[in-house]
Amino acid sequence: MNKHNSGSTIDILAYGEAMVEFNQRKTDALMYLQGFGGDTSNFCIAAARQGARTGYISAVGNDHFGEKLRELWLDEQVNYQHVQTNPDAATGVYFVSHQEDGHHFDYLRKGSAASLYGAAQLPLDSIAAAKVLHLSGISLAISESACDAGLAAMRHARANGVKTSLDTNLRLRLWPLERARIKMREAFSLCDICLPSWDDINTLTGLDDRDAIVDELLSYGIGLIAFKLGAEGCYVATPNERRLVPAYMVDAIDATGAGDCFGGAFIARLVAGDDPFTAARYANVTAALSTTGYGAVAPIPQAAQVKTVLESAK
Repeated sequence: MNKHNSGSTIDILAYGEAMVEFNQRKTDALMYLQGFGGDTSNFCIAAARQGARTGYISAVGNDHFGEKLRELWLDEQVNYQHVQTNPDAATGVYFVSHQEDGHHFDYLRKGSAASLYGAAQLPLDSIAAAKVLHLSGISLAISESACDAGLAAMRHARANGVKTSLDTNLRLRLWPLERARIKMREAFSLCDICLPSWDDINTLTGLDDRDAIVDELLSYGIGLIAFKLGAEGCYVATPNERRLVPAYMVDAIDATGAGDCFGGAFIARLVAGDDPFTAARYANVTAALSTTGYGAVAPIPQAAQVKTVLESAK
């Protein structure tokens, strides 16, 4: 175990499921490029590439794909000491196909190692020592035990003065809408920083006005909202101020993981001391640059690249 995966301080801990990705090439429908995904793992890597000290809480199978994910985290300087190995379950896999109406996902994750994770496995001391705990709607949706663990982690973080960050990432193939609404409301009540996207939060709340949605989220006691609006940018809101932060425009070829990349960069910059609006501008550029290559992880830019773009855009 190298210095990046020892017991050193972790500022941002994320909980969820990492997966191996096969992404269809637009130039050849029979060719798939192997990469990595899983929203909270993407988030961790994006934050780490911006200089944050990150760690991951999950489980993988005792298989080749689990080993490949550990190699990935080692390379990306993401602490994986809290990723367990389940010898009786597989690591999840998903496929991305590209069609005229956008990209589509097919998953092989039922009964995966991460979906069998439970609250008793949580690294409570490390959660209490972090600055931010991050999870997503997918972290809660993959199974009842994983949901219980995620909510328990949020409660433990809050009890120890650790900020909690939540990306809505609603996947109705993983759980019915009624259960999603109940459990996400519980998560909102434990959340300090919320990272919703339009389709998710519109479906969860039934609201279709941006400020009405923000009002609804603030009513749970959430202190900071970065509402991801794609090509429009993001709408940053606190109880005292709301401001649209425009997108950075690029020629996008694959938006897989762009929202996760935004979240990782945003939280990394908040931990580094940026105000929310400065952090959002940085995260908009990071997410935009990540869409100029294939896959969820490979195109995530390093901090130096993002800062060069920000300097030239002044």
